[in-house]
Amino acid sequence: MQRIQHLIVTIIALSVIALSAEPACPRGALAPLYCDRDGDMLADPPIHLSQSIDPYELVFAYSPVEDPTVYKKAWQDFVKHLSRITGKRVVFFPFQSNAAEIEAMRIGKLHVAGFNTGSVPKAVNCAGFHPVYMMGKADGSYGYEMEIITYPGSGINSIKDIRGRTIAFTAPSSNSGFKAPVALLSKQFGLQKERDYHSIFSGKHSNSILSVANQIYPLATIANSVRKRIEKRGLLKGKALKTLYTSQTFPTTGLGYAHNLKPTLVAKIKKAFETFQWTREDGTPSSLFQEFSSSGYTQFIPADYKKDWKIIRIIDRESHASDPCRQ
Repeated sequence: MQRIQHLIVTIIALSVIALSAEPACPRGALAPLYCDRDGDMLADPPIHLSQSIDPYELVFAYSPVEDPTVYKKAWQDFVKHLSRITGKRVVFFPFQSNAAEIEAMRIGKLHVAGFNTGSVPKAVNCAGFHPVYMMGKADGSYGYEMEIITYPGSGINSIKDIRGRTIAFTAPSSNSGFKAPVALLSKQFGLQKERDYHSIFSGKHSNSILSVANQIYPLATIANSVRKRIEKRGLLKGKALKTLYTSQTFPTTGLGYAHNLKPTLVAKIKKAFETFQWTREDGTPSSLFQEFSSSGYTQFIPADYKKDWKIIRIIDRESHASDPCRQ
């Protein structure tokens, strides 16, 4: 009996030692599933290599700010390059909403992705996303501006004329399509949503832009990088839009991977971003260059979530964005 009691005490003691040996798990704004021991505000990779994943097939997605089929074509050259570098089949999945894209990464069904600016903090906190690249311009600069637009002849000539009108936002998770303009209109102009103006959601920046251009909506808030791409495609005729307000520059779409991928796979994914040729050796443009050069983007540049998305986290706080992670 004494031997059994001694064995039980020993097991308990070893369990306590094992538990105490586990490193502390600070997490900041991260969901309880994740830890942030190095203070970079990102979910740490699994401590044990056995908990890392190395999927047979990689799923890649890009933020659905426009028709996803447009981006499937735009990203086709990069998808092929990513497949060559990783040695894996890569599938482009056209998500229809930011929420669906975040949830897919959270449950392990999405491995490499681009999340729109406003969705990046939730993707980081709730899905373990690591944004490590952005699209950049030739001089290394990056970003886009939020614009409040109307159409000529709308009778809306300044921000004060918004009072009593309806604004088309894109989606609650969008920075330029919702969170930034709501915070700006409130803080800088004293205009409160549903008190001083009405709101609707169009679903996508392209929907908002084209609907204002066709005088379906009187006002919209959009990312001007999307407007420039739509203009390049010839979908906006003449002076179809009038800009009432242009914001400061924001970081663009965050590109990266799920936190729990095998380290050797992460290294290959990073290599794919770093070695992709936007303009091929023979001088011909890649599919990415053809789509995004109209916005000035011609390369991938490193991104720092803690620094580059600081302004977005501030906007989230000022707009009282409450979007808790699904437990």
